Amino acid sequence: MIRSALAALAVSILGLVSPLAQDDAIGIPGPIEFEGVSFDLVWTSHPTDTDYKQEYLPAGQAVEAYQQMFMIDLMTDGPTPDVAANAMVQSLEQRRANDPVVNFEVIRNTGTGEVILDFVLSSDDGEMLIVEWNAYRYVPTDSGLAMFGISRRGYDDEVTDFLTNLKSMRQPAIEALAFMEVPGIVIE
Repeated sequence: MIRSALAALAVSILGLVSPLAQDDAIGIPGPIEFEGVSFDLVWTSHPTDTDYKQEYLPAGQAVEAYQQMFMIDLMTDGPTPDVAANAMVQSLEQRRANDPVVNFEVIRNTGTGEVILDFVLSSDDGEMLIVEWNAYRYVPTDSGLAMFGISRRGYDDEVTDFLTNLKSMRQPAIEALAFMEVPGIVIE
């Protein structure tokens, strides 16, 4: 499942969130600076009493067809970083049966208890091929468990170049994510 496509579908079907005016629910209205790019808050969701999701995009990009997105999820009844990462790994393992692109690596920081999940997946509905790379940093916070993530995509004819460039962009992005200062979370 490619998360933002499903989120966009839910938004369009249910009319829950306007993509133009977002209310920050966790005290991080943006912009977020990551690897020299400014990401503005474009989508929020509060699907359960304990879960918050926010997505940020560079100017000119859309949730439905972005090149890069920054994400923050907060789970106030959050599992540990290991439990959250392992749940995602199980999902990726199941996906592997139908997605030959799926690959992942789990990076644990035993000093902080944080986990980074580095993974790639794809979607091909016959009309559009999407390859998506993500790095999720799971961080224990006073509010629960936060996930700070970067997602990058290539579409159709761009996929080969995307995968070629992934080799050089992946490690610097993981390092930037690992060392970025975690923004303070305040549930409003």
